[in-house]
Amino acid sequence: MNDPMLTDATSATTLDTRLARFALRHVRAGEAVVSYREAHGASSEDGHEALPLVLLHGIGSGAASWVQQMETLGASRRVLAWDAPGYGASTPLASALPLAADYAQVLADWLDALGIERCVLVGHSLGAIIAGAFAAAHPQRVSGLLLISPARGYGAADPQVRAGKRDARLAMLAELGPQGLAEKRSANMLSAHADDASRVWVRWNMARVIAYGYAQATHLLANADLAADLARCVNRVPIAVAVGADDTITPPQDCERLAQIARAPFQTVPRAGHAGYIEQPTAYSALLDAFCRTH
Repeated sequence: MNDPMLTDATSATTLDTRLARFALRHVRAGEAVVSYREAHGASSEDGHEALPLVLLHGIGSGAASWVQQMETLGASRRVLAWDAPGYGASTPLASALPLAADYAQVLADWLDALGIERCVLVGHSLGAIIAGAFAAAHPQRVSGLLLISPARGYGAADPQVRAGKRDARLAMLAELGPQGLAEKRSANMLSAHADDASRVWVRWNMARVIAYGYAQATHLLANADLAADLARCVNRVPIAVAVGADDTITPPQDCERLAQIARAPFQTVPRAGHAGYIEQPTAYSALLDAFCRTH
């Protein structure tokens, strides 16, 4: 039987080697600093520069989670993955109780700092909330919005429900810390089909979240209403929704309801869980590539 500690160490070393190709960068964005990773490929097949592809991670992750997509899609277009405010080396938001609009403003400032006027925007889980808020506020800057296993947020729920969801997650963070959180929750992110390397990757990302940034994101999740933002985007931004068939965190039926609100195409990816783009990178890279080519 494989030694799990040896497996973790070997997989982490492999990940570090792959990450070295996309070294962490920093840029001042308004009053904040944003850290991110970038792949900058050649022009598209017709000789024209493809629109940048911008990738937003979920609550227990970071820019590094998208490396497999950067390896594949970065050969033909500019691909950028940020560390959300309070993650990686990115400045936390000024408010301890931020809203989706606060994150969307930092996203706008970051894109401005990089000279990106328009992009294809992809959001995973909590990143979908930020992406939806940005698209609703700046539809002219989004040529296409792809939501992967989108978290809806609890903004439309009863205040007691919102507070309960927030407090339970904050209590778990306080009790376990990022490392303990990774040990306890990372397995939920993947399907039963995931290999050991994918499991190590998810744990590695989750163990590196910063407690304060995670707490801010928890307040965002408790008060956001992605459905309302998607309703504002109808007929203004092309949208698509995808989810892993085995996702138990944002189940397919919940994601399909969001797709119906957005009047958007919906699809499930077989043998994939919540972090499906990590465990099924070929399928998700093909999905992203097809969406980019269409939009």
